Amino acid sequence: MPDADATDARLLLALTDDPRASVMALSQRLGLARNTVQSRLARLEGNGVLGPLDQRVRPEALGYRLGAYMSVQVAQRGLAEVSDALAQLPEVLEVTGLSGATDLLVHVVATDADHLWRITEAVLAIPGVQRVDTALAMRRFVDRRLAPLLERAAGPAAD
Repeated sequence: MPDADATDARLLLALTDDPRASVMALSQRLGLARNTVQSRLARLEGNGVLGPLDQRVRPEALGYRLGAYMSVQVAQRGLAEVSDALAQLPEVLEVTGLSGATDLLVHVVATDADHLWRITEAVLAIPGVQRVDTALAMRRFVDRRLAPLLERAAGPAAD
């Protein structure tokens, strides 16, 4: 993934402020030609800088009010297979490989404690999974955010 330059960061900040802004509105706000904004947006989408829109949807709105993080230990050389199997579970939102005693950190959501139990059983049933420790997410104090990094990347011209 290529680095975003200061103009890209300004464009991304403008989208953060108004995700539904038109290309014309963005070009006026940033003082850039419409074609420049359009081509930059296409490039940012094409090379994965802009993530999928579904990441903006909160699981709570779909009835998944319980969040948890699972620390998963995996048999040696089984990370790819276990990760692929985890990706098949709809309640798995994210899987991150870690260094240290835990191999994978798995962010899951559930409708209630019984549902979380069933998800845990499903994870334990995946061939190669050796151990699962689950920690409930009690409260989110800082939402996932990138605006401070975008502001830094945009430089002093960002408003």
